[in-house]
Amino acid sequence: MAWVYLSRVVAGPCAPLSALIESVGVVEAARAVRECALPQSLRGPTEQRRGSDSAARDLEVMERIGGRVVTPDDPEWPSWRLLGLAQLDPGQDRDCAVPLVLWVRGPRSLLESSDRALAVVGARCSSGYGNQVTGEIAGDLAAKGWTIVSGAAFGIDGMAHRAALAVGGPTIAVLACGVDRPYPAQHDRLLAEIAETGLVVSEYPPGTTAHKHQFLARNRLVAALTDGVLVVEAGLRSGARNTVKWARRLGRPALAVPGPVTSAASVGCHRMIRDGEALLVTRAEEVIDEAGPLRLPVSGSAGQATCPEDALSGDEALVFAALPKIGSRLPRELAQQSGLSLPAVRAALPALELAELVGTDEGGWYRKRTRHRCPEDK
Repeated sequence: MAWVYLSRVVAGPCAPLSALIESVGVVEAARAVRECALPQSLRGPTEQRRGSDSAARDLEVMERIGGRVVTPDDPEWPSWRLLGLAQLDPGQDRDCAVPLVLWVRGPRSLLESSDRALAVVGARCSSGYGNQVTGEIAGDLAAKGWTIVSGAAFGIDGMAHRAALAVGGPTIAVLACGVDRPYPAQHDRLLAEIAETGLVVSEYPPGTTAHKHQFLARNRLVAALTDGVLVVEAGLRSGARNTVKWARRLGRPALAVPGPVTSAASVGCHRMIRDGEALLVTRAEEVIDEAGPLRLPVSGSAGQATCPEDALSGDEALVFAALPKIGSRLPRELAQQSGLSLPAVRAALPALELAELVGTDEGGWYRKRTRHRCPEDK
């Protein structure tokens, strides 16, 4: 009840409130908000709605529509996915905070569904070319078990969801409004179908209407819940580039599909590729090569490397190479040595830890001794 109450009070990301919850716990934080026993940074964001507690009503609405609220205390909470947001500096962007709760409709587990997922986004006024490419790539990925994540908007978003549904694959729609409010309204049937077999997710309480700034905050969740972001079509000022920005800050690969040089709908993709903001891809196999999970070699397999670290690529390989064989390093030192941004380093380190290649102590991060020694170490 405390989680739900606070979600309604701030209605979106709020780094100071997240910090308060981490410090004193959610129940005590809710009491402090009700009684306005708060630091100055929280008085403004909570002033308008702290006197109204509609937690019971919100939960009744969710039960009526077959939904639920997922909190950080729940086993379904995608903590691994949202870890990258916790590493960002809220002083640079107030929307980077981890969501307080997630309001969810659908039968699937949010944790399991986001285990292998790709965000597919792009222009609302998509072309026939863009729709075809989206259908092929998203459909092929969904058929291979990948979850397709998007924002249920017109154009590329809607096509990505439909392609996943067409092959019986999982898909997640992340909304910038309450999950009980179809947005856009013309996609009410599409969202209902997604809720039947996939997931409809929002950090905003039921009944919340969509506002412009909420779409920008929503984009960080689209990026955070996935292994990478694919832009199929995007104009020069497309909102899809905002999702790419979040992907890059979180250390996720950003991918873009090229289009005809005469197409205004592909200008944004071409700019991102040219400026090094996104990698060029044209089919599902190339997406998997860039966004797929770490694949460590099986010991003794013919033709494969005998060192787990030999399978690393991208940011993980650069960060691992920057670690000394003896001793520890702090993330900021690794960023300087690897040439990566600090958020990219912080996103790569947990992946290396999951692969059992690195550990952490009071001095920072260090290399672990691997079970299978490399030839040069013998």
